[in-house]
Amino acid sequence: MRLVLGSRNKKKLKEMVALLGDLPLELTDLTPYPGAPEVDETADTFVGNAILKATQLAPALGTWVIGEDSGLCVPALGGAPGVYSARYAGTHGDDEANNDKLLREMVALTGDARAAYYVSTAVLANPKGEVVAQVEGRCYGTIVSARQGTGGFGYDPLFLVPEYGRTFGELPPEVKAQMSHRAKALAELRPIIERELLGKA
Repeated sequence: MRLVLGSRNKKKLKEMVALLGDLPLELTDLTPYPGAPEVDETADTFVGNAILKATQLAPALGTWVIGEDSGLCVPALGGAPGVYSARYAGTHGDDEANNDKLLREMVALTGDARAAYYVSTAVLANPKGEVVAQVEGRCYGTIVSARQGTGGFGYDPLFLVPEYGRTFGELPPEVKAQMSHRAKALAELRPIIERELLGKA
């Protein structure tokens, strides 16, 4: 039984394998599907984009798909970068430019105004393209004033986790895998995957 992450982001796939890899499933991203349709992320919410990915890709690929959309929200910036997290500075996936822009936007903010949270919304669709489940995970922290650490991806070098006093860029991957927004979302999704794909009661 194959379960596809509707993304070509190898770092997201690595996190999914770390969280679900013990299940008797073949976990992959879109790499084996060069002809997979490009899904336009036109929704203005994380869940909307996750639904678009899951419901469009599952019937096209003929398999179960997890559509996942995630990003960073800073309440003091009106929720930005939000659904535009990956292309905040204009170019999709340019982490360095995105981090630079966030630092500029927050340069005058101090204390509680630097609070932020990561969101991950995951939607499971069956091979017909029907939504079977949708879940959300959040991880709360603070944006530091300069990059700390080189691990992770996205805004991880700026995202300080209060419990550890370090950023996701500094924390070991196994720690992030236990407490990240994506870890929390997939932990919620796991029993549903076990029931729907593996027939576990």
